[in-house]
Amino acid sequence: MKRLRQVVGQRLFEAIMKATFYGQFVAGEDQNKIRPTIDRLRSFGVKSILDYSVEEDLSQEEAEKREVSASISACGDAAEEGQLRQYHVEQRFADRRYKVTSARTYFYLNKTSCEKNMEHFLRSIEAVAGITKSTGLMAIKLTALGRPQLLLQLSEVIMRARNYMQQIAGGTGNVLTHHKTIEDFQRYFGDHGNKPEVQEFMRKITSDKEGIVHLFPWSNILDKDMNLSDSFRVPDPKTGQMRRLISQISPKEEEMFRNMLRRLNHIIMLAKDADVRVMVDAEQTYFQPAISRICLEMMRRYNKDKFVVFNTYQTYLRSTYQEILTDLEQAQRQNFYWGAKLVRGAYLEQERARAAAMGYEDPTCESVAATTSSFHRCLAEILGRVQTQGKEPRLGIMVASHNEDTVRYAIQLMKEHGIGPGDKVVCFGQLLGMCDHITFPLGQAGYSAYKYVPYGPVEEVLPYLSRRANENRGFLAKIKKEKGLLLKEIGRRLVSGQLFYKPEGRYTPV
Repeated sequence: MKRLRQVVGQRLFEAIMKATFYGQFVAGEDQNKIRPTIDRLRSFGVKSILDYSVEEDLSQEEAEKREVSASISACGDAAEEGQLRQYHVEQRFADRRYKVTSARTYFYLNKTSCEKNMEHFLRSIEAVAGITKSTGLMAIKLTALGRPQLLLQLSEVIMRARNYMQQIAGGTGNVLTHHKTIEDFQRYFGDHGNKPEVQEFMRKITSDKEGIVHLFPWSNILDKDMNLSDSFRVPDPKTGQMRRLISQISPKEEEMFRNMLRRLNHIIMLAKDADVRVMVDAEQTYFQPAISRICLEMMRRYNKDKFVVFNTYQTYLRSTYQEILTDLEQAQRQNFYWGAKLVRGAYLEQERARAAAMGYEDPTCESVAATTSSFHRCLAEILGRVQTQGKEPRLGIMVASHNEDTVRYAIQLMKEHGIGPGDKVVCFGQLLGMCDHITFPLGQAGYSAYKYVPYGPVEEVLPYLSRRANENRGFLAKIKKEKGLLLKEIGRRLVSGQLFYKPEGRYTPV
């Protein structure tokens, strides 16, 4: 691409790109130019998820430099052992594009760049509301809105809290999975429970209406005045002395964290007002605990009456099924609409390489078959709960897969559980320019079908396009069926004299 641009010049280069890669995988340069693509998709019963796919074209050296400087606290970054090593920066993997082809990557520069990213997301809300008649969705990444160090530290807090619960109560998993009450904690602390600092901790500890301990008041994380360093402290069960679960964080970094949440909150608030739904993309495992926790709090705040916020779950991770169970339980206890996008995942090779290099347990499934089994197990668990929720289930799921067998499996589960295509429970999603033989029949058959629609200026979308082209080099070898269908249709048009035939759609998306 770079050589072609040098040879033919910018204008001709853009024309060539629009006739090839760009035209195949990107809808247009701005919200006005993407309208014909969105309208054409709608005419065949397919809706859109808009994604402003602009990226900086950074060198590996520059990406590593930025990531390392933005991932270490001003107070330092102490080395960790075991699984907690995962939540610390590693120079060799600081370029988060390493071994990743299908996901966009944001590298932190300063608060101005985060504000600029927020403005792009806000314009996507306008585009979804205006062009798709509010049937579409928009996708965002939390790393676009703040400093990655803060997500690392918050993820570390969550894992330390799990280890703390394991230490005092036994068992593994999320804090909620232990089903402990405040009375249980009082027994664990014994005589230490009389210490003023322990009593203060017990007063602050939160539990739900059934008395199950949540350990920390996570709802406060969205409050402007929450102090991270003071909030995440627990009594040592052996000594009763308070210890910090979060590594040291400066007042300036506290402010950065609040600004990141302010940006996210502003985006979702405006999306709700515009009747637009927001899908928060999944990212690397060392960010994901924090992203999921923040996303769940946004659901609790904004999904009271309808679906506004969706979280993304990557099923190539061995922990995903248990995470989904816990989040479903929390949604039921706190009575909010739980929205999920289920994907296989985008960071598999990178996660495996990083775990091996840094010496912690590989978080991924061992094979393609195991990942598919994980995807299907999660899907079956979610859809199996729909019938228990009455006429208006508070569960919504997007099956984001290019795998025909997975789509068939989802449709079969829908039939088994009496879920109709128009019941606003299950929708399907594929990338623009890929697997049209899956998306369009779904939309025309009355299912809720979506295309993930990237857009942005040709020059600024090139990093995304080059990865997409590279991904498809391997991907196209696997989809003989789609290539066969395309060749068959080209042959039909040649024989019938319909070389420039353009089908017209008269479908209305569900």
